[in-house]
Formats: sequence, C-alpha cells, structure tokens
Amino acid sequence: MIRLALAASALALSLPWANPTLAQDADRHRRGEEVIRSLNAGAPQQTLEGLRREFPFLADAITGYALGEVWARPGLDHRTRQIAAVAAFAALGARPFMKIHAGYALNAGVTEDELKEVVYLTTVHAGFPRAIEAAQTLSELFVERRRPAGGTP
Repeated sequence: MIRLALAASALALSLPWANPTLAQDADRHRRGEEVIRSLNAGAPQQTLEGLRREFPFLADAITGYALGEVWARPGLDHRTRQIAAVAAFAALGARPFMKIHAGYALNAGVTEDELKEVVYLTTVHAGFPRAIEAAQTLSELFVERRRPAGGTP
C-alpha cells in the first residue's frame, strides 16, 4: 500500500499541472525551442542537435535555461543580443560559437559591415590576435553563406 501511494505521488508530481516546477520547466523549454527556431530561420541548430544525441541533459539545459530563460527575456531584441554574443565570443576566442552567433546575427538583420565593426572593436578589449581570429571566422562564414545551396562558389 505504501508503495502504491509513493508511486501515485511520483506520478502526480511528474504531471506538469500538478507540479509547478515541471510546468515552469516545460514553459522554459517551449520558449527555448521558439528562440532557436527564430534565430536559425526555422532550421534545426546542428550543434544543439548533436548534443541531443550524446548529451541530452546538456541540450535540455541549453534549451531551457540559456534559450528559454535568458535569450527569451524581453529586454533586448534578437539583433542586439546577437551583436553582444558575437562580441563576447570574439573576445573569448570561441570561434565555433562566434560563427554560430554571427550567422544568427545575419539572420536577425545585422549586416556584414556591422559584424566587421564588432571585430575591430575587439582589438581594444581583447587584442589583435583575438580580432584576427574573429576576422578569419567571419570570412569563413561569409564565404559559406554566399555559396549557392548544394554547390561550389
């Protein structure tokens, strides 16, 4: 009887409407999915999808917290958030993440020239080596985006 009561309690707590924490988690996850779809022009985000296969708990944390909680906040638009992200990743030397967010920035209406200015600004805060790495990353991205779909340049 005690086992049955414990099982019933566990089941009840696993239902979103019976457990406010789960309902909040589900809402964050939904917002996170909406954010990634809007940033990535409706397409799945390949890095995140790769994480889902091997590290689903990490993908869930990114979707729920980073995207659903932080990126979904109303204080800044996607364009401004992406400029800030590109600047931060450029300064950190995190090229793969900078490239992803620079692509999102272009999707959000940031121009190539604006991204180049962000890279130039990086020289002040992070130095020329980081700015050069960031410039190389943007150059790669620009070439990829100019390439016809499924073809060579």
